[in-house]
Amino acid sequence: MPVVEARDLVREYRMGAERVRALDGASLTLDGGQFVSVVGPSGAGKSTLLHVIGALDAPDSGTIRVDGTDLSSLDDDAASEFRRHRVGFIFQFFNLVPTLSAWENVALPKLLDSASLAKAKPRAVELMERVGLGDRIDHRPSQMSGGQMQRVAIARSLIMDPTIILADEPTGNLDSQTGADVLSLLADVAHESAERLVLMVTHDRGAAQVCDRVVTVRDGRVVDPDAD
Repeated sequence: MPVVEARDLVREYRMGAERVRALDGASLTLDGGQFVSVVGPSGAGKSTLLHVIGALDAPDSGTIRVDGTDLSSLDDDAASEFRRHRVGFIFQFFNLVPTLSAWENVALPKLLDSASLAKAKPRAVELMERVGLGDRIDHRPSQMSGGQMQRVAIARSLIMDPTIILADEPTGNLDSQTGADVLSLLADVAHESAERLVLMVTHDRGAAQVCDRVVTVRDGRVVDPDAD
């Protein structure tokens, strides 16, 4: 079963007196075990597509199934539950809590899911070691480089063992070498499980080239999905 099955997605937003169609019949099928990038010009609908796949937004029409779940059937509580357990998010600006240590930031989704710090810590530390930061578990974000903070964010995205990882410009604030290291880590995350999909939105064609598949979005549609 594909991890993502999207058909004829339409999503419109109101901007003043105008309506902007961010998605205009987008269709896409994605399998697990892949690192996939979504590219296209600014305003093409890339981030909107990512948000719909992650149940952060809902289409006005069309169908979207992720990990076998029909997202259109979910109410707000069920969508929140879906995001918490089935999707990991990685952002350009890391979104770490500055007052928490690195391992506590990794453990945060578990804490929000009612787990105790004591129960969450072993897995959080294991993931910190997985991303090469076993010696930084007690550092706060202010004591870490951008690349280290992004590695913490990647570890956090894995704490709930999700089927899909959604990364929005994960190398946008990193230098080229650090960005390459983060991309290599994301590829490893995708390839370690045949069921897991890592889907990355990027403006960087160089970053896209390291992926298994490149999906191009233009004018709210997926065009030539296997183009590079």
